Amino acid sequence: MDTTRVSSTAFDGTPQAPAAARRFVRQVLGEWQLSHLTEDAVLLTSELVTNAVVHAGTGLELTCRLDPNAVPTRLEIEVDDHHPTLIVPAAESPPPEGMATSGRGLALAGMLADAWGVTYTGAAKRVWVRMELDKGCGHESASGIPATKAASIAASTESLHVAVIVSDLDGRIVSWNAEAEALLGWSAAQVAGEPLADLVAWRRHGPCALSLSDTLGLGRWRGESRMRHRDGDLLPVYISHLRTDGRAQDRRSIWIVVSSDHRYVLASPPAPLKREQGGRIKDLLDHDMPLDELLDTIAQIVQLSSAADAAYVLVRAEGGNRFGVAAGTGATAGLVGVVTAGVFGVERQAPVMFEDLLATDVELAQRLQARSLVCAPLVVAGEVTGYLVATAAEPGRFDQALTASLQHIADQVAVTVQRERLAERDRAHRGRLSFLAEAGELLAGVHDEELIAALTAQLVVPKIATWAAVYLTDLAGMTRLAHVWHSEERHNADLRQALPVIPRSALGEVTWPVGPESVLSFPLLTQGRSHGALVIGRVEPTLPLELADLLADLCRLVALNLHTAMLYSRQATTSRVLQRSLLPMRVAPMPGLESAVVYEPAEEGAHVGGDFYDLFTVGDHWCFALGDVCGSGPEAAAVTGLARHAVRLLAKENYTVSDILDRLNQTLLDEGEDGRFLSLLCGELTPLPQGGALCTLASAGHPPPLLLRANGEVQPVATSQLLLGIDGDARFYTETFELLPEELLLCVTDGVTERRDGNRLLDDDDGLTAILSGCSGLSAHAVAERIRQAVESFATEPSNDDVALLVLRATTALRAGGQVGNR
Repeated sequence: MDTTRVSSTAFDGTPQAPAAARRFVRQVLGEWQLSHLTEDAVLLTSELVTNAVVHAGTGLELTCRLDPNAVPTRLEIEVDDHHPTLIVPAAESPPPEGMATSGRGLALAGMLADAWGVTYTGAAKRVWVRMELDKGCGHESASGIPATKAASIAASTESLHVAVIVSDLDGRIVSWNAEAEALLGWSAAQVAGEPLADLVAWRRHGPCALSLSDTLGLGRWRGESRMRHRDGDLLPVYISHLRTDGRAQDRRSIWIVVSSDHRYVLASPPAPLKREQGGRIKDLLDHDMPLDELLDTIAQIVQLSSAADAAYVLVRAEGGNRFGVAAGTGATAGLVGVVTAGVFGVERQAPVMFEDLLATDVELAQRLQARSLVCAPLVVAGEVTGYLVATAAEPGRFDQALTASLQHIADQVAVTVQRERLAERDRAHRGRLSFLAEAGELLAGVHDEELIAALTAQLVVPKIATWAAVYLTDLAGMTRLAHVWHSEERHNADLRQALPVIPRSALGEVTWPVGPESVLSFPLLTQGRSHGALVIGRVEPTLPLELADLLADLCRLVALNLHTAMLYSRQATTSRVLQRSLLPMRVAPMPGLESAVVYEPAEEGAHVGGDFYDLFTVGDHWCFALGDVCGSGPEAAAVTGLARHAVRLLAKENYTVSDILDRLNQTLLDEGEDGRFLSLLCGELTPLPQGGALCTLASAGHPPPLLLRANGEVQPVATSQLLLGIDGDARFYTETFELLPEELLLCVTDGVTERRDGNRLLDDDDGLTAILSGCSGLSAHAVAERIRQAVESFATEPSNDDVALLVLRATTALRAGGQVGNR
């Protein structure tokens, strides 16, 4: 007795067909007492019908078929359309880069069904899926007949007969072996030349099913049927069909036939199912896979099963009642971070459908670019941990039956998602700290805005984005494109050309160029001020909440560094302007003398520090000064400016060298610069008729100047007196000597004499004297450079003190003018 159950219906190929198909399958499976399979079957039906509506667009016939006599029991769902020329491609398993809604075949069928396939005829196409019911679970078969032990055990090989039947192009039998006679009772003589169709009770359901003649025309086919025994009974058999190649008149159809009890000979019996019916999605997702892949797969299942334009997985943000996009597929809008609204809440523990989202939440509808929305909560231990969401552009797309299917999916995946997300959150937290630490270390101490922009772009590409661009906003509010970086460097020029160099609107309102990537913008904000934005392009349509939080933290770090760089640049500019006033604009040329100056502040980026120099004319003679303020940096520079300008002013007023030191000493004490002592070498030069100059100088606590004679002898020419700024009663005296032609005077600060290499100083054992003694015959410039190199090379570590030196070399009186050099 054939106990196969079949139920069919027809639909127009409209967007409403999937919803009607879901209702039909629910009703049929309820009547067949297969409620435990309903939700999985509804998901598969949604995909089959949606596929037919999208790709065929013709009328559809939906057929449900239950075969309780098969081992195991089979439920088949078939969708027939009338567009046979459109081929359904096979879905890859597993899909390496996620399932697409077109061009990738039937993804859900490949994942959830035990088998699926496509059958073509001249006028129609049938797509079918098969679900096998586990007979070992102790339940009754769908027909109401208890499953027998014999049905699940392969028959004895003692009764095995393998019939081989060959038919010609017209379907007439040309060969019939002895096993065929043993199996069916007919002798070869009785069936020779007879139509094979007379011996086969071929079953077909619906107008699109294959006929026996169509099947004989196939290259290969396997399946079950019934053949007539000589005693008149219909014998259940399993057939393996093969059609030979060659000329049409020579082609043959070869059938290898066994009884259904021995089908395992031609087709291996299916492995026993170990899952509960209705839990196929849970079984699929219980396999180890990365969280991103897990969430993407769930989103794609939601979209495919609901025929939605887009689908999302929302997860609850850490430490709050907000929900953010973790994955999305379909016509998504590149959503970022939190999408909390009244629709989603921690108190909602039942699925809900909105026929027109505009009537409920206009902002959310605009953000999702959707009118219809259905969502189901992910509930774990009584707590809402997220949502599954399906959306459509037009209102009224979904029905209440879909909410039940969506909740069925949510119930199966909730625990898996929460478990994997907690594990991923722990891994992401460690990775996040490591990433931010790396970024902080890379950006630390960088005071150049352009370099910060370049480093920021390279931090996120390719780890987070395919490309990145950094916009910077200056103090005047002008925003410009500072840097772009693409994972494939050859695209950098094209990317820069595609992006606006100077946006005409606020960065949050810019319409970014449309391309293969989703474009997202993150503001660079700190202390209420915008320093620009980080713009990224990602292949993925959505940005997981964890990545959105990570990028927000990175942008705050970058903004803080930009703010620091801005303050540094402003301070450096101010310092440069002020410090230029502390150095002489130029050194006065002196007839009969060459001069050279080396000046190197210890503080990086500074133009002036605690050391200073000056060389200027007063009437018929020249004055020079070389000083060193205790300490360095801006505070020392302030005293430097006071001292240099005071010396120049007093000299212009024709004060003597000793008077200049006396008055400057008193000025420093009057200013109250506690602890700011000053060493100063001050002198004047008066040209001599025979060449050279008469030098009058005084040293207030300064390293004594060295005189290099023409014969190479070196001698100090001044006595060090009390430092300036210590004692108001101190009085200073001068010393005089002649600087003859070809003789040279070297004046240095303690940055030269006290240059340190471990415990050794450069001037230990008259080291500076030894260096100068080897400079006979050199110009002032050459001597200055040799001393500078000696100071620099004395130790591997850079000097931590300001370095200043002044070289004066006498020439003949016939020179028209002096030569001056500066460093």
